[in-house]
Amino acid sequence: MRSKVSIIGAGNVGATCAFRIAEKGYADIVLLDIIEGLPQGKALDMLEATPVTESDVKIIGTNDYQETANSDIVVIASGVPRKPGMSRDDLVLTNMKIVQEVTRKVVQYSPNCIIIMVTNPLDAMTQLALHVSKFPRNKVFGQSGILDSARFRTFVAQELGVSVKDVFACVLGGHGDTMVPIIRLCTVAGVPLTELLPKEKIDGLVKRTVKGGGEIVNLLKTGSACYAPAAATAQMVDAVVLDKKEILPCAVYLDREYGIKGVVVGVPVKLGKNGIEQIIELKLTPEESAALKKSAEAVRELVKLMKL
Repeated sequence: MRSKVSIIGAGNVGATCAFRIAEKGYADIVLLDIIEGLPQGKALDMLEATPVTESDVKIIGTNDYQETANSDIVVIASGVPRKPGMSRDDLVLTNMKIVQEVTRKVVQYSPNCIIIMVTNPLDAMTQLALHVSKFPRNKVFGQSGILDSARFRTFVAQELGVSVKDVFACVLGGHGDTMVPIIRLCTVAGVPLTELLPKEKIDGLVKRTVKGGGEIVNLLKTGSACYAPAAATAQMVDAVVLDKKEILPCAVYLDREYGIKGVVVGVPVKLGKNGIEQIIELKLTPEESAALKKSAEAVRELVKLMKL
């Protein structure tokens, strides 16, 4: 029996994520949006691609949360996207109202699901969904570090002219300007990045990674990144549905791990059928630990704005 994955928000990220999951063939998809016709049209388009992708999954587009009932995983990708000059933090109060309502509906129809948050500001919205759902923390987490790490890996691979498969990157912290790349743990085919590039070049790649989403927003003018966020989210769904026990950086509520309590921040976790099955605590230097705590405090300030 196939799993059931519902994706709330049929915009570019949600729809792209739905298509990537549908291609895998392990889950039936429900794509939901408040705009009439939008999820139905995109779902039908995807369904008509299944003979080509040789995937026999069901794909439903709907405006009705009843169609999402008894989902195994719900991806929340609804909300207002970033616009040029707008930070993820600017979105908090607007998207707070959307995520609150969406989470209530999700819990009403799928009380046993796992929630994966994609809406920005990612860490704050993950904490909001955790608060509203009353789910345990292993069942509510956000997509953040996978995307940030992927961006850094892309830039490193381009700089060195190597396969992205050979580049490993470790990015912790909030999904925004305070993210914390752990450079000493970044490698290329096992070789430390610091042995391959000078510090000033690495610093430039880090800066571009931090501003990666904004770079795309400024180029598009009327949209934001969708392919990389969708691919990162699909990887998380893969890990859960297929019980991969994969170690991935995700936004998770910390309870004294890394010396941080009561806030969502990105750290490595083991993802499997139960959601977050383990939080991996890396041994950080004092400087790295201070940067991660600073990032956590930035998230905490957003949470305070929401008055949770």
